[in-house]
Amino acid sequence: MKSANLACSGLLVPIVAFILLATGCQTGAGDRPGTEEGTRLSVVATTNLVGDAVAIVGGGLIDVTSLMGPGVDPHLYKAREGDVRRMSSADAIFYGGLHLEGKMVELFEQMHERGRATVAVTDGIERSRLIESKTFGGNYDPHVWFDVSLWADAITHIGKSLGELDPDNAEAYERNAESYRGELEALHVWVKQRVATIPRVQRVLVTSHDAFGYFGRAYDAEVLGLQGISTVSEAGTADVQRLAETVATRKIPALFVESSVSPRGIEAVREAVRSRGFAVGIGGSLFSDALGDTDTPEGTYIGMVRYNVSTIVEALGTDEHHE
Repeated sequence: MKSANLACSGLLVPIVAFILLATGCQTGAGDRPGTEEGTRLSVVATTNLVGDAVAIVGGGLIDVTSLMGPGVDPHLYKAREGDVRRMSSADAIFYGGLHLEGKMVELFEQMHERGRATVAVTDGIERSRLIESKTFGGNYDPHVWFDVSLWADAITHIGKSLGELDPDNAEAYERNAESYRGELEALHVWVKQRVATIPRVQRVLVTSHDAFGYFGRAYDAEVLGLQGISTVSEAGTADVQRLAETVATRKIPALFVESSVSPRGIEAVREAVRSRGFAVGIGGSLFSDALGDTDTPEGTYIGMVRYNVSTIVEALGTDEHHE
């Protein structure tokens, strides 16, 4: 699915073309400055989730810049002129893929055509392990990081990709990736154990948008999202009422808002549930499409997963409703 959103901005495509030409992006892949002796590989990542992963695998051998910070929704993000300049001058661009950054698809293609290395980290995951989505342009659900075992596969792909870009340090990237995979394998087991403590009838995760499908499949939880997999399409009144009826009928203990999505939809569901005589609370705010603030535990992938799981278990593993 190719995005026409860049063209819709009117001036952005000509600006992109001018910047690419001005920064010499028509050079071949073999001319990447970061591969020369004495220089560090320069990488631009789209989301801070991807940036965190690339920085860990790269260790101290690369420089990583993330375009999207905490609380930013990648489904809606449009590249700015400064973003285009950063990508044009980088040795490589790492992004989520699977149309997570839907409004930047054409830009990635342009960068690749002009010699920039572009890497979709989800390319390292077997397609048979992905969740298909008919409502998301007939493509796959891009929120793979909520199954820690899938994110571990993305980490391996990042290590291989960095090694191809910087062969002199390929062994170091491979070691870093394998070491981090070990941490993620332990995290995967921890998440399973924690989620299993929630009584099965209460193990229902209601969120702003359908970003937790992989979480539900991997850790045996039912997931109900107000919006679809992408936040581009907004939920309507009928969606709110339908979800509210389910919550009230089944007496689901809590609803969850998301750090990168407006809470208005979930608040509307909450009020609709209350009008049906059931006082449901907000169980907390979950990180979905972005990590937390830098220099906080939630600013790392492992910290974000632990925070989310602890928040979910606390809210759903008890009969108390959180206000």
